[in-house]
Amino acid sequence: MRSRRRSGSLSQPATQIPVQEDETGLLPRPFIKWAGGKTQLLAQFERLYPAAGDIGRYIEPFVGSGAVFFDLRSRVRLRRVLLADGNEELINLYRCVRDDVEGVIRRLARHRSLHSEEHFYDVRARDPRRLSDAARAARVIYLNRTCFNGLYRVNRDGRFNVPMGRYENPKILDVAALRAASAALHGVKLKCAHFRKTLDVARKGDFVYFDPPYHPISETSRFTAYAACDGRASFGEKDQKELARVYTRLARRGCRLMLSNSDSPLTRRLYRRFRICGVKARRSINSRSDRRGIIGEIVVINYEPPGTAWQEMVVQA
Repeated sequence: MRSRRRSGSLSQPATQIPVQEDETGLLPRPFIKWAGGKTQLLAQFERLYPAAGDIGRYIEPFVGSGAVFFDLRSRVRLRRVLLADGNEELINLYRCVRDDVEGVIRRLARHRSLHSEEHFYDVRARDPRRLSDAARAARVIYLNRTCFNGLYRVNRDGRFNVPMGRYENPKILDVAALRAASAALHGVKLKCAHFRKTLDVARKGDFVYFDPPYHPISETSRFTAYAACDGRASFGEKDQKELARVYTRLARRGCRLMLSNSDSPLTRRLYRRFRICGVKARRSINSRSDRRGIIGEIVVINYEPPGTAWQEMVVQA
């Protein structure tokens, strides 16, 4: 089914926005689930993006499912893009989808034909370091599509340990989505790096979007898993404070910055010098259905978006 073109604003009339489609006419979209994925928030984010002409280079240090990147890519002709993450398996996945999407598709087709409980746990037990890059990428997608709630979680040894989900017919292979994502990733620079490395590359005029693991707002929301290049597996208050320092330094440098996080006393305090806007999100990755629902989150920006629609979202100026 052909996706409809979006009519984004980004300070230009919708007819002037160059919507980026692949040869099949499909808009790029996330091809994996990810905790805190932003697909559901894109309609709200549209009012907060900088003007199209103000985006020199786009940088995303916590790429996750890439929802914001794919959204911007479909609206704006981004000249240069750097996508990074601390998760080596995730960056390998993006690199293979960019450079060898047909190889990933072939391996996923085999996983689809073999899918069973026995196959799931056999694939989960495999050491990704002993696999080819394309096989590692297909393994990530297969496990992501068939595990419980689409979680990505590893143990202290770095082994994926999420159990199999109860799905009657999981969509293991979406050829059109993978090919559209591959086209969108063409020319994109990918890097496995700690978020502080953004300081080494970001320059005045760059647009940087941060989507870190959220600061927990309660004992029941402590999902802060962060499989990082340096071996760390959590993202705590110390990391949140370091990220706020990075944000402040980049703001002084002249970068346009947008950051998502939970609405908590800590995050309000850390970003009190900047414009804080509120958005509403549905929490979908939780083991208990009674703890899934609409929650408030914040988006921190250091610039004034085009138009006036964003002004009603401001909760702390």
